[in-house]
This record gives sequence, C-alpha cells and structure tokens, in this order.
Amino acid sequence: MPIASPEAYAEMLDRAKAGRYAYPAINVTSSQTLNAALKGFADAESDGIIQVSTGGAEYLSGPSIKDMVTGAVAFAAYAHEVAKKYSVNIALHTDHCPKDKLDKFVRPLMGISQERVKRGEEPLYQSHMWDGSAVPVAENLEIAAQLLDEAAKAKIVLEIEVGVVGGEEDGVENAINDKLYTTTEDGLAMVEALGLGEKGRYMAALTFGNVHGVYKPGNVKLRPEILNQIQEAVGAKYGKDKPLSLVFHGGSGSLLSEIREALDYGVVKMNIDTDTQYAFTRPVADHMLRNYDGVLKIDGEVGNKKQYDPRAWGKAAEAGLAARVVEACEHLRSTGTTMTK
Repeated sequence: MPIASPEAYAEMLDRAKAGRYAYPAINVTSSQTLNAALKGFADAESDGIIQVSTGGAEYLSGPSIKDMVTGAVAFAAYAHEVAKKYSVNIALHTDHCPKDKLDKFVRPLMGISQERVKRGEEPLYQSHMWDGSAVPVAENLEIAAQLLDEAAKAKIVLEIEVGVVGGEEDGVENAINDKLYTTTEDGLAMVEALGLGEKGRYMAALTFGNVHGVYKPGNVKLRPEILNQIQEAVGAKYGKDKPLSLVFHGGSGSLLSEIREALDYGVVKMNIDTDTQYAFTRPVADHMLRNYDGVLKIDGEVGNKKQYDPRAWGKAAEAGLAARVVEACEHLRSTGTTMTK
C-alpha cells in the first residue's frame, strides 16, 4: 500500500478510537530504522505511524548539511516509495516542534504539502506536531489555531500538546512537577479555540504524568483517569461521547495496565522512541562483542569482511527493532486491525 491518504488516515484514527486501540508511532532516523518499522507493522498486520523529530530530520539530511526540511523531505520521498511494497497503511508524522523551530520545520513542510494538494497530489506528511508546552496555554492555543488553519488547507492532521511532558527529548527538557498533569480547564480551553473538527482535524497530547526518556515502571506517577475526566467534561459541554483523539507521549517504562487504561479513554497514538532505539542498538552491540576480532583489524590482521559489512549487523538491528514494533502493536491492541484485511 502507498502512504495513507488523508481519507485513509482519518479512517485509521476513527477506527482506533472506536475499537479502543492505538497505533504505535515509531521515531526513526534512517532508512534502516524506517524499513525495520515497516516490517514490524506488516508482521503485526497493523497500520501504523512513522515519525521524525526535528533532530531526526536534521540527521537525515547528512552531518555536513544539517537542514531539517531537507532531511524530512528526503525521508518522506524514500518512505513513499518503499511503503508501496507493504500491505499495511502507514502515516508519516513529524514529532515535537517547539516555537523556535516552527519557521524552520513545520511551516515549510506544510507549505510543501499545500502546493502538492493544489496540484491534485497527496500531502507529503499526514500530520505534524506543534509542541507549545514551553509557552503559556493561551499562546499555545493561539499558535495552534493558526497552524490548524494551515494544516486544513493541506489535508493534514495537527497534533498539539497541552500540558508538559517531563524529561528530555531532542534537547528540550522539562522538569518533573505538577505541570505534567493537564487540567480540565485547559482541555475545555483547547476545544473552545480549536473546535471539534469543524476547523480542521487535530489530535491532543494531554499530559497525565508523562516523562520522556528511560525510567523503570513505578518511578513516574501516571494518572490516566485525567484523560477520562477531560473527555467527560468536553463531552458534557458539547453533547458528544469521547470527542477527543488523544496521544500518549513518554510511554517508555509504563505499566501495561496504565497503557490499556489510556486506550480506553481515547488514546489513538502512542509515541515509542526510547525502547525502539535500544531494540535497534542492542543486537549491534551483541554482534560487535561476539565478533570483536572480525570487525576490527587486530595486530595487523585483515579482519572478516562478512562480519564488518554493515549489512551483517544492520540486519540484526532491523530485526530487533521490528520485533519491538510487533510487541508495541500487541500492547496497544492494534495487532491484526489493518484496514487492508
């Protein structure tokens, strides 16, 4: 299947919320990690989301270029081509974009998609994230409203963050404190500013104790019931059942019971990065340690080309990441739900 059309992506999100499951959103930084994620989704018979951060996009452009838009466009072009060979629907997404990078990342990419749509083509990406967690809520929502209008013109879904995800990702670090919990008032203000789809489609990363990075289960206090409280408050005001499509950030190390509870409250997308980074790197470390005298030319020897060929350890790395994607689909109940069946 090709990359999901705007209509297919909308159906994916609707089906997920109705079915109480979510799509893993896998951060990638290379063609290898992309191919591994695609294989994982295909093995699980799950549609899915593959995403790049600002740092990932910069990395994809090459170490001497370091241009986020160049990397993001090149990545999307490659993904559009290779995804055709897989029997699942894949949406492309850009992850956390703070205010100081909007004009260097999200807005140019939206402009490219708008031009594509004007020519009768599909947008380059299916969704983009605006991370306004570092600015006051009023400013966050004002910028979100502007971006939602631009996204709608490009048939793109906007993702926003209302609240703060703790920890560090791509150089953005937030303290772990009471700001990790989105309030009902903030949720209502969000809907007042952005509507419930009539101004354009969006997903909301409401925070309930989420923290980026590595932590053991139980070290961070997640409160998924906050999502339910906000859903009920918005639903009561606007006469709709579970009206919001929600996103779960900072899920590494979360208890499965916490993940499943969040799904019941309308989470349709869960970001997975830390765990898949490790799943990719762990087999590489194993290969290097087991084949130390083959991957290095020790004491004037010639080494073993079959062992230092990047494809040798690359295949193991991709298999590790793909297996972790399959596991994520099982955790999020998306296994076997692809719309292509």
